[in-house]
Amino acid sequence: MIAVTNPTSAVDVFFSGRDANRLAASSAGTTGGPPVVLLHGGGQTRHSWRTTLGCLAEQGWSAFSVDLRGHGDSDWAQDGDYSLEAFAGDVTAVASSFDEPPALVGASLGGLSALLAAGSYRHGSLASALVLVDVAPRIEEQGRQRVGRFMLEHVSDGFASLEDVADAVAAYNPHRPRPADLSGLEKNLRYRDGRWYWHWDPRFMTGLRGGPDETRASLAAPGVLEQAARSVECPVLVVRGRQSDLLSEEGARELLGMVRQGEMVDVAGAGHMVAGDRNDAFNDAVVDFLARVRA
Repeated sequence: MIAVTNPTSAVDVFFSGRDANRLAASSAGTTGGPPVVLLHGGGQTRHSWRTTLGCLAEQGWSAFSVDLRGHGDSDWAQDGDYSLEAFAGDVTAVASSFDEPPALVGASLGGLSALLAAGSYRHGSLASALVLVDVAPRIEEQGRQRVGRFMLEHVSDGFASLEDVADAVAAYNPHRPRPADLSGLEKNLRYRDGRWYWHWDPRFMTGLRGGPDETRASLAAPGVLEQAARSVECPVLVVRGRQSDLLSEEGARELLGMVRQGEMVDVAGAGHMVAGDRNDAFNDAVVDFLARVRA
């Protein structure tokens, strides 16, 4: 088990993934606290969980926010494997490294990876609790396509400035205020040859041959995820952004009907990026759920 050494601010640690790939993580909390692992959405990095990581640490959890394979400071997949099964394999490797099953909190791609990992594990319980943020086996196709278009739009040519990045994010997510300080965007970007690029392997979206039809980060078949959901034994919290165009209320309730112990929180004023749109409400819901599960 990787011990948390700093209870007040995050420190960098590393895990080993399914393929012995190095996964970068930030940790906060106190050694001996119950473990919780935060898994970001596609195209994000571990830094999207910064306030949630600190909030959980303050509540006595040993909290870890992990960069998914090909994202942030984690290794890019040598073979270009960014299938959901590969992400889930990494989640299994991370969760299995603890002395006790951790709580898994996953947004979008991170949530699907955690769901598949927890539902496919056959050696006991992989997770003590599962929080799925704005994702379920059935998602809305229009929302999925909108996310895909945004991620592919600048995957090859990048951005000339941080202002251009902020403009693109504001156009994609218009109900979130545009930040006055743009330095926070740098953690999700790489600077190369005078331009800014997203901090993830382009093959995550374009596939090995570089064409949009070769996308490797496609979602698993709904039937696979439904079977995983029905096999999850731990309590499940579904957190949905009320303005989300990716997860409908019907899709969320379908998921609740699949799991053995499930509940839902519908966050007003939030879209697909629930944790960022309404961070206070999101943190309150997650902390409350995990505390009740732990009691």
